[in-house]
Amino acid sequence: MNFSIGNDHAGVDYKEAIVSYLRSKGHQVTNHGTDTAASVDYPDFIHPVAKDVSSKTVDLGIIICGSGNGASMTANKYQDIRSALCWTKEIVALAREHNNANILSLPARFISIPQAIAMVEVYINTEFEGGRHQNRIDKIPCM
Repeated sequence: MNFSIGNDHAGVDYKEAIVSYLRSKGHQVTNHGTDTAASVDYPDFIHPVAKDVSSKTVDLGIIICGSGNGASMTANKYQDIRSALCWTKEIVALAREHNNANILSLPARFISIPQAIAMVEVYINTEFEGGRHQNRIDKIPCM
């Protein structure tokens, strides 16, 4: 699979661990995130991920900021994006199964790196159920 990843200063260590994990599993990763702890504006690093996923240049996206909220809000401005802010593996599974989340937003200041890796593993190994869930997703866009 091909992934796009973006992060602000709060997510540098998380991004490095996730990229290493994904590459160890044979996945391709495009890194749009900052590589330093110097304060940056998260939208600058999230927009490229949302554009990659929206244009289908990649299969899935992963975004990381301190709370995960700002990153997810930014990504969800794109019409075809369903970014899910998750803090447990169970929420990740439901976001994929029921909402067909195509971007995973992680809150670096509220989860550990091992938790983040476990959540990414669930994210990439959980399939969308379709059916009644697709009907609901079809109602998300504004008219």
